[in-house]
Amino acid sequence: MLPNTRDKFSESADKLEWFRTGIPGFDDLISKGIPVGSSILVEGGPGSGKTIFCLQIAYNACKRGKKVLYMSFEEPERRLKHHMSEFGWDAKKFEDKGLFKIQRFNALDIARSVEALLSEAKRELLIEIQPVLIPTDYDPEIIIVDSLSSIASAFSGAESRFRIYMEQFFRYLERQKITSFLIREIAHPTHLGLVYTEKGEAISFLADGIIALYSILYRQGKRISGIEIIKMRGTEIKKKIVEMRIISKKGIVVYPESIIGEGIKSALAFT
Repeated sequence: MLPNTRDKFSESADKLEWFRTGIPGFDDLISKGIPVGSSILVEGGPGSGKTIFCLQIAYNACKRGKKVLYMSFEEPERRLKHHMSEFGWDAKKFEDKGLFKIQRFNALDIARSVEALLSEAKRELLIEIQPVLIPTDYDPEIIIVDSLSSIASAFSGAESRFRIYMEQFFRYLERQKITSFLIREIAHPTHLGLVYTEKGEAISFLADGIIALYSILYRQGKRISGIEIIKMRGTEIKKKIVEMRIISKKGIVVYPESIIGEGIKSALAFT
């Protein structure tokens, strides 16, 4: 049974707190911002800009004094910090202040831990998430997971275990009122009216929001980047695919008035 994630936004909108990404142009696509405590999927193909998007969110949040945990299941910490330095984002400054932590995890260790807990508890809903995934020595306001695809691969052949784990993880985030961005690799342009074939589709229903990043083969062999908010519970959004650029020494810039969604369904392709 999936947790009821809608209940947390049933209160008056005036009582909600809002999170702004600080990414130029992106926040213009959301009415007031992302409700604090939301779990947001950041989806796209290889090279679409998912990691840069989330690193930029992390850096901007730290500038506002927010405490951020970046959980990597793929790239080592030094490589992620190098990515940040290329855009002029000084990760060390915020690490020294205790506002930023990048930690690499082994997805196979998580899969083994979940299996051990299930064997011990004999009841799936008794799994405790914090000792499995979240470091006990850090209390973040924002968590970024890079990526869910790596975790899912570690549960190969045991999709029900992965689903159970993710349900518990989303519950943990909701209880702690942590705003999270969870990167997921998708291989096909599923959000443009095509049939969805991605495994673990239940995650899309668990999430409060979905942001899709596209690398689009547009005209005359030119490839451009696009971004779209598929859904966002608790706030109004502008539903359109708009242009996005990754600019040297600056990061991602979104152009909310530059709509590129018309007529690209047959042309969309991921790098």
